[in-house]
Amino acid sequence: MAGVGIRSYACHRQTRRLLDGDVLMSPGPGNTDMPQTKSSPIAHPYPGRLITLDGIDGVGKSSQIEILAERLRSEGRNVLCVRDPGSTDLGTKLRAMLLDSDLEMHRRTEAMLFMASRCEMIESTLRSALADGVTVISDRFLLANVVYQSVGGEVDAQTLWQLGRLACGGVQPDVTLLLDLPAEISMQRVGGEADRMESRGVDYMAKVRQAFLDELPNAGGRTHVIDASGTIEEVAETIAAIELF
Repeated sequence: MAGVGIRSYACHRQTRRLLDGDVLMSPGPGNTDMPQTKSSPIAHPYPGRLITLDGIDGVGKSSQIEILAERLRSEGRNVLCVRDPGSTDLGTKLRAMLLDSDLEMHRRTEAMLFMASRCEMIESTLRSALADGVTVISDRFLLANVVYQSVGGEVDAQTLWQLGRLACGGVQPDVTLLLDLPAEISMQRVGGEADRMESRGVDYMAKVRQAFLDELPNAGGRTHVIDASGTIEEVAETIAAIELF
């Protein structure tokens, strides 16, 4: 499977050093020495599993979530798919506001609306699902909130992480899969009418991509950077080789 796979942090000299040097070895075909970061030994106190997929626009998160959920269900797991923001009545309304290209707002306002949506989703859906042993797959989570609202400098990343942990109430991902793609390819894939975030252009998206790589070690649990430039099937095979449980 040429050109597609899990990227080692050693390949990203420009990114921040791994937190506390904490590196785990991620087993898998052809990747027996592939490093995987872990920024916290405990993601949450529940028997369920929270797996998040993230990345800049156009990386193919929706397709990979669908494939992953189908595979895990075929293995007998109870799976719930959610999206952040969204998945609740409040979250759906906030999502429409946040993606409205005609609605301007300060980055700090954006950040707080994302936090509110995530808090509602956790307290109304995720926490009980995780307590029941459900595997939850989330399309984005706090990492994206920190990245998108910190790029540009109006709100610093550390403050967003602190606010985000408060809003999450002790829930963070067990595994974060970051689908990585150059900004130029991302914008080509998005095409058509861009939402408010996407309309900021390729230079903005390149900064967002770098911020994802820089902030990933803070996401909690185990983290993986996955090359999303291949076909849907190739990327799905790469994800299937990762130990999620």
